[in-house]
Amino acid sequence: MSAPDRLAATLALDEPVDRVRLVSPARARALAGLGIETVRDLVTHFPRRYVDLSAKETVASAVIGGSCTIEGSVHEVKFKRPKPRLSLVEIALVDGTGVLMVTCFRQPWLADQLKPGMRIAVAGKLEFGYGFKRMTNPYLEALDGEGAAEGMVVPVHPACEKVSAAWMRRLVGNALAACAGLRDPLPLELRARYRLMSRGTALSCIHFPQTMAEASEARRRLVYEELLLLELMLMRQARERERGREPVRHVVDGPRTAALARALPFELTDEQKHAKDDILSALAAPRAANHLLLGDVGTGKTAVAAFALAAAADTGTQALFMAPTEVLARQHGESLGPLFDAAGVRWGVLAGSTSDAERRDVLARLSAGEIDVLVGTHALLEDDVAPRCLGLVVIDEQQRFGVDQRARLLAKGEAPDALYLTATPIPRTLALALYGSLTLSYLTRRPHDAARRTTKVHRKDDRGRAYDAARAALARGEQAYVVCPLVGKDGGERDAKAAGTRRREVDEEAYEYAAISIEGDADLADDDVAAATKEASYLQSHVFADHRVELLHGRMASSEKQAVMDRFRRGETQVLVATTVIEVGVDVPNATVMIVEDADRFGLAQLHQLRGRVGRGEKPAEVHLVSASKSEAALARLAAMERTDDGFELASFDLSLRREGDILGNRQHGASALKLVNVVRDGKIVEAAHADALALLEEDPELDLPEHRALAREVRRAFPEDNAAQGG
Repeated sequence: MSAPDRLAATLALDEPVDRVRLVSPARARALAGLGIETVRDLVTHFPRRYVDLSAKETVASAVIGGSCTIEGSVHEVKFKRPKPRLSLVEIALVDGTGVLMVTCFRQPWLADQLKPGMRIAVAGKLEFGYGFKRMTNPYLEALDGEGAAEGMVVPVHPACEKVSAAWMRRLVGNALAACAGLRDPLPLELRARYRLMSRGTALSCIHFPQTMAEASEARRRLVYEELLLLELMLMRQARERERGREPVRHVVDGPRTAALARALPFELTDEQKHAKDDILSALAAPRAANHLLLGDVGTGKTAVAAFALAAAADTGTQALFMAPTEVLARQHGESLGPLFDAAGVRWGVLAGSTSDAERRDVLARLSAGEIDVLVGTHALLEDDVAPRCLGLVVIDEQQRFGVDQRARLLAKGEAPDALYLTATPIPRTLALALYGSLTLSYLTRRPHDAARRTTKVHRKDDRGRAYDAARAALARGEQAYVVCPLVGKDGGERDAKAAGTRRREVDEEAYEYAAISIEGDADLADDDVAAATKEASYLQSHVFADHRVELLHGRMASSEKQAVMDRFRRGETQVLVATTVIEVGVDVPNATVMIVEDADRFGLAQLHQLRGRVGRGEKPAEVHLVSASKSEAALARLAAMERTDDGFELASFDLSLRREGDILGNRQHGASALKLVNVVRDGKIVEAAHADALALLEEDPELDLPEHRALAREVRRAFPEDNAAQGG
């Protein structure tokens, strides 16, 4: 193929999807509902699974429990709606040896498309129930005339009502034809090193493989490409932020750092020492540090970060320490303040409720260089917060701040070092995929693990056991949390909330995670205050009549929340009923029992962070997860919480369950460009892509060499707004 033809084929990727043959305006609108607007979107609309139609059986010979393909005639079609939000089509298929009952959920149009006498092939897992062999949501294809679908691997693409799986295959085939012969952006040296297919071959083979081995090789090539583009974007972004700026080389062995070590009331663990050394060496380096400290709840991230703050004071620069809430910011002030005083580090706290007079005083001292460390909330982002010489920014629970907010804080200095803390357990491979431009340290062990924490899962009708455990703890003089964020919302509302961000796909696998509606703080907004108040009153009068119950909900003012938490911390309130997030890091050692209602609606990471609120003292703690779900998959997922208390192990388990499209949670994320990557299964490819991106940018920082120009173009095309996942 000539060079102009190759160029035209490559440029065709970014043409509107209606340029593809057979994509009518109506189909273009239907495809847009699946997020497909360009030819590139269509050729990267990858199959959900594959069906080998050569493994054929009759109804009589098919083995129950096995997967197979059965061909026959439609005898009868029935449309049913067992629940208001659930529709199904039941098809009776006959083939001369028996009857197969086929049930298709959430595909109502099949009732209109399939008529008695039509010949169809269905492929899936065979089950037995109510006297018939059955298949549920199989791959289904109408057969033309006397033709038989056999001898090939058929891709099953996510489809929609206006574009069936069969039509989707046809359109994808036409899109591949439109860009046949396109240029490969991967340098030849990398393709040869890993024995990768060309891009064009990989796209053809992942959509229309001759064998499953071919599909696997195609996927390996495309996964590597996705990850390499993401890592290059992240690393180039980080370098762009440093361009033309003079970074701070911190003094990391000064008197305040040494005094802080002496002032600590405990000795750092080996793991904490290692993390501290990692951070200090990054601060001392001649380039701007961008370091992420990942630590499970209670592992001592704040104590480790304190050494970075002391190093800023030793260097003669200032540090801003931003926390997501006032409760947490003031708690940091209370815990770090005495240590800073002992180490000679001048500090202050700035929050939304700080009085005007106190605020003016703090800001004047900050701009005069008389405060070394200022701890605060979003209030630190205000324009009048102007440090004289900012050398370090520390952001606690960094994932709760937007990219713009993090950038605004960093912009208050020439090129300050950045340290990000998170209690969200992210396995190393996912951290590399999300934060490729950062250096990483991990804290996985809790230093004060004397208090054991057990977790139990209860069905809704067995929740009395959970409340019995809470009453027993209260009788011992301890305290309890009851978390019920979905109180007052009916099942339909909850399902709608969960499904609100999902693409409209017709594929039962797409619903595996659809019931999870709480994966971050934003999902806890909009709570029903009246229902929550009623729930708290009920618990006060019927369940915890001899103890004081208080309510914490999302509509409260910051000062009200602070007052409620203070009373709970002082022990004046024994039971805290919460419909909103109980802040990560909130420390009430006497709280030993937590009950979480509707636990099946939480992501495992959120549940793990929640349970970190108990067991923070010397007393053993109990967490009770109450689930109304009857789904075995949902209960099996919760059972993982019973098996392990390790957040990173849980996160790996949670990720391994998810489809590729859900790997970064069901909320929109900049790294949603990862369509095929599963960071658990593809861990080695993540590591390789990270190392290769580093090497490429060392050799050619601007990707200007002729052999890298196509790669640079692909990075720009994949991330046009540079709004992908960022750590700093």
